[in-house]
Amino acid sequence: MADALSPVVADLDSLDREALIALLVAEREKRISSDSEIEHLKLVIAKLQRMLFGKKSEKVAHELEQLELKLEELETRESEVIAARPQSQPPSPKAKSARRPLPEQLPREVHTHLPSEEACPQCGGALHKLGEDVSEILERVPATYKVIRHVRVKMACAKCDCIVQAPAPSRPIERGIAGPALLAHVLVAKFCDHLPLYRQSEIFAREGIELDRSTLADWVGHASHLLAPLVDATRKHVLASSKIHADDTPIPVLAPGTGKTKTARLWTYVRDDRPAASDVPAAVWFAYTPDRRGEHPRQHLSNFSGTLQADGYAGFHHLYEGGRIHEAACWAHVRRKFYDIQVATGSAMAAEAVERIGALYAIESDVRGKPPDLRQQVRQSRGRPLVDELHDWFNKMLTRLSPKSDTAIAIRYALARWRALTRYLDDGTIEIDNSAAERALRGVALGRKNYLFCGSDAGGHSAAAIYSLIGTAKLNGVEPELYLQRVLEKIPDWPISRISELLPWNFSESMINPT
Repeated sequence: MADALSPVVADLDSLDREALIALLVAEREKRISSDSEIEHLKLVIAKLQRMLFGKKSEKVAHELEQLELKLEELETRESEVIAARPQSQPPSPKAKSARRPLPEQLPREVHTHLPSEEACPQCGGALHKLGEDVSEILERVPATYKVIRHVRVKMACAKCDCIVQAPAPSRPIERGIAGPALLAHVLVAKFCDHLPLYRQSEIFAREGIELDRSTLADWVGHASHLLAPLVDATRKHVLASSKIHADDTPIPVLAPGTGKTKTARLWTYVRDDRPAASDVPAAVWFAYTPDRRGEHPRQHLSNFSGTLQADGYAGFHHLYEGGRIHEAACWAHVRRKFYDIQVATGSAMAAEAVERIGALYAIESDVRGKPPDLRQQVRQSRGRPLVDELHDWFNKMLTRLSPKSDTAIAIRYALARWRALTRYLDDGTIEIDNSAAERALRGVALGRKNYLFCGSDAGGHSAAAIYSLIGTAKLNGVEPELYLQRVLEKIPDWPISRISELLPWNFSESMINPT
């Protein structure tokens, strides 16, 4: 480290003019090289993040993790070099970059620093306040734990044998030691921050609290059961929509008695009409199944009628028979196929396909957040001609391509779903793609990487339940841990007939600050 930094900490006074110029040029070239590598890594990471739900997503996720670590080390190294520079050297452009203000809602602890002088150091005159300079630093207060001891006093009648005592307060887990805030923290740490229970157990141990993994797993299972009515209410809300997004992702589950894992699925169903100016709350419902058979989405959507935005999974196709459910396909899947070809081969034809599809997305940017009738009007006037031209162009390009080429396969993929791909033009409530469902699954992908597998089918159902509530809280701008804490405080005694009042979009001040 000392050798690497020697040009920075060199005795500048001992250098002649030519040596100083050479030093400055070398430092500048290093900075340009470092900045270029950082910018290149950021671009590659952004590309890989877009590919996370494409082919070979597990390999991409691993590569992305490695690149992020490299970027982290480069930026750390750059900061070390900056910190080692003499105070007289001007700061780099990075050091001058604007700093985000610290959140206003955080408590402030004011430390006032008065000058050591009690009188003017030059003339001895009295000092009076002229103004003040204010700066802030962000500090962390370590997590604290406490034991709440409930003492129920017994009172006896002086005239008879009657004894009275206050009833025992409700707990989230009967006879359990976990309070609502602690239980919420464990749930969010596992399913939102992707921290496996065995690692949480180790963290608790460092803080002097012995909570083994099996105890934490027991808490998660009990919480999932306790919150089941809320999950069911979320499911009903999602499926009551006339348009939902659907997708699924694999999740490894330990197969009983074999020591190996099997591949189960987590299905996500999203209701989110905010892009069409709807004020109906957004929500996501997850469902777990031990395999990917098509009977599962048919059972999940047995009471749904309307438009289903999904990918080309064959198990969805039976849903579209009979006209109860209409298919809306995903332009992002189509674009992704051409984009991958463009990147891999530099194909001008694939690049043109990407550009043509990009023009459709530019129209969507203009109508996002607008009412459905206006969205439909703009799509018909501006989008329909582009889609018709793209259809003709696809057919024309097929005559020039080998049927087995990747580009021809991508074109046939689009043409085979053309009615479903263009349905959004006729209905302002439908989206151009299925991004809402893909976003809902990102947390699952990160969690899967960290905790490797679920221990059982029961664990898969628990995961689906908690993912549903955390995902819905996020969609409604509600902090998941605080939400779950308040719900776990109330739900043991909450009437089932009023369960909808505890859904995230009804998260009111009375829940945040209960009296």
